[in-house]
Amino acid sequence: MSVSIPRGDAMGPEPVDRAVGQRLRGLRRARGLSLEAMASSTGLSIGFISQVERGLSSPSLRVLALLADTLQIGIGGLFEPTLDEPDPDPIVVFRKDRPELQLWRAGITKQLLTPPDGTQGMSLFHMVLKPGASTGDESFSHEGEEAGLVLKGRLTLVVEARTLQLAEGDSFRFESRRPHRFSNPDPRGQSIVLWVNVLGPAQAKVR
Repeated sequence: MSVSIPRGDAMGPEPVDRAVGQRLRGLRRARGLSLEAMASSTGLSIGFISQVERGLSSPSLRVLALLADTLQIGIGGLFEPTLDEPDPDPIVVFRKDRPELQLWRAGITKQLLTPPDGTQGMSLFHMVLKPGASTGDESFSHEGEEAGLVLKGRLTLVVEARTLQLAEGDSFRFESRRPHRFSNPDPRGQSIVLWVNVLGPAQAKVR
């Protein structure tokens, strides 16, 4: 099972959703959690979580953050290595081997730049937002802390009541528990952001 989607158009939306769902279901079962427990913790319905696991619903970044929190992992824990023989002591992620997660409805693609072992306290992402891409109108929050640097284009970052407009070279940092959302305000050009998620000590130790 993998949410590591090859770059290009080799896979459409449905296979992407199935891969994400299979990974979530595998993680939930490995932790001995029922659908009822997941629903109770996230506030999502049992039926919706089941649909996500079966690839019948495309999860938003907000939904993935809620599920990852309950599984006591970061978003990086939803990725798996693309290598047939994973490195037992992963230090380097070569460009050609980057795991990728496509949030196709949101217009966001995230490549994991740190080794995807699901236990790390810090995850580094190369994130591409298509013109007009957005995490949605509803803010979300989760455990940890995040920071980032806009490498190309623009980024609208909303943290609680603050709406911040960032351009190339601008950077940010905030606690992930603060409700937030973000988007690419440019209707014509894509944005590229180097994004860091850091888990709290308790989550980072979960295996």
